[in-house]
Amino acid sequence: MATNTKRKESMADRVYEALKDDIFEYRLIPGDKFSEGDVGTRLNASRTPVREALYRLQREGFVEVLFRSGWQVKPFDFQQVEELYDLRITLERAAMHKICQQSEIPQTVKTLTAIWNPDHPSERAVGSTVRALDESFHCDLVAAAGNREMTRIHREITDRLRIIRRLDFTRDDRIDATYREHAEVLEAIRAGHAVEAADRLTRHIRISQKAVREITMEKIREAAEAHQSFSGNTTDLSMAPEKKS
Repeated sequence: MATNTKRKESMADRVYEALKDDIFEYRLIPGDKFSEGDVGTRLNASRTPVREALYRLQREGFVEVLFRSGWQVKPFDFQQVEELYDLRITLERAAMHKICQQSEIPQTVKTLTAIWNPDHPSERAVGSTVRALDESFHCDLVAAAGNREMTRIHREITDRLRIIRRLDFTRDDRIDATYREHAEVLEAIRAGHAVEAADRLTRHIRISQKAVREITMEKIREAAEAHQSFSGNTTDLSMAPEKKS
């Protein structure tokens, strides 16, 4: 019995990772509809692990169940994304002030300074590593403020924004900007300039927010066009909001 349960959990994990990867890589785009049977056939999995994986993705906000018509990749709600960014900025600005009020510079700031001021550009991280380091930069700074509830809420926001924030590191110019802007924020913190640190961090996040929105829209449209060209899929492009000029 234990072996069968473990096998089901393993298959559910495999289905979960495969579907999440499809969503992250825009093989499944916002608004795409599918059934549990479709997933099971494609991934050679039975209905139980497929359903477990889908409910897990639903809890994380990636898919939603449709009444009597299967499942759907959740359309992007850019208004909600903007609200999450606003809340994230509020928390991170507050963290800058709390850190600068401390009697000594936290060890976290010293560690981050070493990471984001490499001696040579060749020492910079790339790909998924730089994405992970960027997420840690923001989360570690909030944690260094010493407020556990602030840290918890910020982590939840980070989890919900991960699907689009990851796109900020698909272009070299954005990676260069991230290293430079992180270093500037840390410099202001070390100098004890809370307002300057908060303003630099806000500017950095807003620039990133604008970039990921543009890249997201581009990815969605490219994927939708590929769907239509190669599989005759009639995905409704109205699921994605028009790009603002």
